[in-house]
Formats: sequence, structure tokens, C-alpha cells
Amino acid sequence: MTDQPRLIGDATAIVANADTAGAVWRVTAEPRHLDANIIHLPAGDRIAAHQGPDLDVLIHVLAGGGHLDSDDQTLELAPGALVWLPRGSQRAVVAGPDGLTYFSVHPKRPPLGITRPS
Repeated sequence: MTDQPRLIGDATAIVANADTAGAVWRVTAEPRHLDANIIHLPAGDRIAAHQGPDLDVLIHVLAGGGHLDSDDQTLELAPGALVWLPRGSQRAVVAGPDGLTYFSVHPKRPPLGITRPS
């Protein structure tokens, strides 16, 4: 039997109650082939510059604002903005004075395998 569509959250309520830094919601439905979460950064908080994972990420700004810095550009983030982060791209995220809350979705990462040295 095929899994059925189902309601898994209320983004408006999640954003209204986002008061701690980090992932304030994540999809937990199983089985699934994607990961999604809502990230909240308080005013002035940041995610330091780093090279992204080996998969594409799409973010949708839900509330607040800020900017995303990459190697050669700064993208302003405001509610409604959709940003594609190509696999392995360099990025840093800085929340503005009202904080920043965004929805992030990407393919599910395969579990880490433990291998023995040869």
C-alpha cells in the first residue's frame, strides 16, 4: 500500500512560537526521501561561513530577514525569498534585527556506513 498525503505541521504557528536558535521543527514522517526543517536565528545571530553538504538545498524565508553571503555575492533575505544553495557551495547566514526564520529542504542524506580498514 502507498503512503497517503498527510498534514505534518503548521508553519504559521511554528514561526510564531520560534524563540530558540536552531531547528525549531523538522519533518519526522517515515518513510521519506527528503529532509526538511524550520530554522530560527535570533537577531544578529549567524551561521558561520562553511562549505555546504554534497547535496542541493532550497530555503524559503518565512519571517524576519538578514543576508546570505557566498564567495562573491550577498543575497538579501526577506519573507518570501526562495534561495537555491547548490551542492558544496560556500555560504554564511546572518540574521537581521528582527531575527530570521526559514524553511529548508533537501534530499535525505544516506546513513553513515561504518567500514573496517582494509
